[in-house]
This record gives sequence, structure tokens and C-alpha cells, in this order.
Amino acid sequence: MLRHGGYKPTGRGKPASEYLVKAAGDGMLGSINAAVDACNVVSLHSGLPISLIDLDRATIPLRIGVAPIGTSYVFNASGQEIDVGGLLCLSDGDGPCANAVKDSQRTKTSGSTTTMLSVIWGLSTNPELLSEALRWYREIVERIGASTESVAVS
Repeated sequence: MLRHGGYKPTGRGKPASEYLVKAAGDGMLGSINAAVDACNVVSLHSGLPISLIDLDRATIPLRIGVAPIGTSYVFNASGQEIDVGGLLCLSDGDGPCANAVKDSQRTKTSGSTTTMLSVIWGLSTNPELLSEALRWYREIVERIGASTESVAVS
């Protein structure tokens, strides 16, 4: 999936789900907030990366597509950047804001987030895994009091 548009995942550019496995194995996976924690649990157990953005920090229109070569964004509060050129990304009106590796700092959730969009990055070659991850994720977030709705991707 990551190589679809020419992206080469190495080092820090590997899928977030691989980072979670290592962090959990090292006892370093801490709580961030309920929404992110739900993503992390489902991602850790399914092996599928999940992006989560604050919709109030994003601009319309939203789309999923391969980011142009040379595109990057800041992914943490320290100002570190990731080159997302050639990587399948969720983009808003201001450019790429999430992908299977790292979500942008610009649209990250916070304690004041009330409306979110989650993207489970999966392949059409394994629809059962994707469906099960989605079902479990929705069950978890609804159990903690959130409401969910499906959004069609075309």
C-alpha cells in the first residue's frame, strides 16, 4: 500500500502500526487521549495503520490520493517534517494531512476536539480484515460515548 505511488518506507517512514508493535513490546505505548488510544488498540491488533484528524482543524474539500513528489508536512510539536511525496495521503484544502505513516500536526486531535475523521488504511485484497477492524474500532469509540457515521470514499 505504501509503495503504490512510489513511496519507499524506511526507518521513520514505516507504517505507524509497525511503530505500535515495537512501542508496545518495549512497554513504551502510553495513553494519549481516548480517540487516539482506540485507534492504537485496533491498529496494534489488526496490523492496519489508522489516521485520526480533528475535522475542525481541517479545511474542505477532503480527498485521498497520492501526494506529489516533494510534498512534506510537520508531524509533531517539535516541527519535524515527513516527506510524503509518492505516499497515499488524506488531504484537505491545505494539502496532505494524514497517511499510514504519520498524521500532520496541523490536524491532530487535542483535548478540545469534538469532531474527528478516522481513516483505516487497508487493502481491498483483504476486505475481511478491514471490515473487522472497522467494526471493532466503531464498537470501542461508541462504547466510550462517541457517535459514528460512515463516509463513502470514491
